[in-house]
Amino acid sequence: MVDLKVEIAPGVILKNPVLTASGTFGYGREYAPYFDIAKLGAIVTKGLSLQPKTGNPGVRITETACGMLNSIGLENIGVEKFLADELPILRKLDATVIVNIFGNNQSDYAALAAKLDGVTGIAALEINISCPNVKAGGIQFGTDPQAAAKLIAAVRKKTSLPLITKLSPNVSDIVAIAKAVEEAGSDSLSLINTLLGMAIDLDRKRPILGNVTGGLSGPAIKPVALRMVYQVAQAVSIPIIGIGGITSARDALEFLLAGASAIEIGTANFINPQTAIEIVEGIENYLKGQKCAKITDFIGKLEKV
Repeated sequence: MVDLKVEIAPGVILKNPVLTASGTFGYGREYAPYFDIAKLGAIVTKGLSLQPKTGNPGVRITETACGMLNSIGLENIGVEKFLADELPILRKLDATVIVNIFGNNQSDYAALAAKLDGVTGIAALEINISCPNVKAGGIQFGTDPQAAAKLIAAVRKKTSLPLITKLSPNVSDIVAIAKAVEEAGSDSLSLINTLLGMAIDLDRKRPILGNVTGGLSGPAIKPVALRMVYQVAQAVSIPIIGIGGITSARDALEFLLAGASAIEIGTANFINPQTAIEIVEGIENYLKGQKCAKITDFIGKLEKV
């Protein structure tokens, strides 16, 4: 047997390195009919806000070459309903749960962290900093190192839960953001979030998405994600969770080789709901073939050119 256990934050040891990406796996239970979700390293919930959010109007998803654009607008049931209705189900399913949170300002994030602190069944928080700071003219928290660091420091004060900061790729220097949030108290990083894009309906001469622009995900972004994971892994000492266009065990293994301690499966869940568990099996089979007894002996072992 191959030892697939990985540590993604201090004290957070997962049975394997395969997680699901926020916004692509519902609240977790939606995929339970397809396979035993407790067999995954962890599930990352749909992003939660203090109050329920309806999301964006109009068309919210469209397919693109090798991927898709989404403009859901972070629709969610709100943290209170999640704690009352969804988390108890996940506990019964014995799933390892990481809760993704977001807000419009620093106070929102801090309040969410405080509300979730100490709740049984939550292994860590994933902090989505790709959100517009309404108090700073709408600029995203994740595009400015100082703003990102200030936000993570504020969240850190409100919870003892491990913090995973989810980084945006829509920046000129993702390494600077990564180092800033590491110094501010983030226990690990997840990257990348979606790339900003748009699609046009040529016949109607209009944007397809109701919000005009949306987040590009899927295989098309994998080379960008892989490059950013590799760069960040050279610059920080905390664990990294790689995200972006992973559809197979080979894709996942490339991210691990580049320095990620774990990976998240996103868009591929919509194509095949069993993708995540198939990737767990594929990683194990590959490492067996390589006669590698522990996955930690494989992580970050990319050879120099």
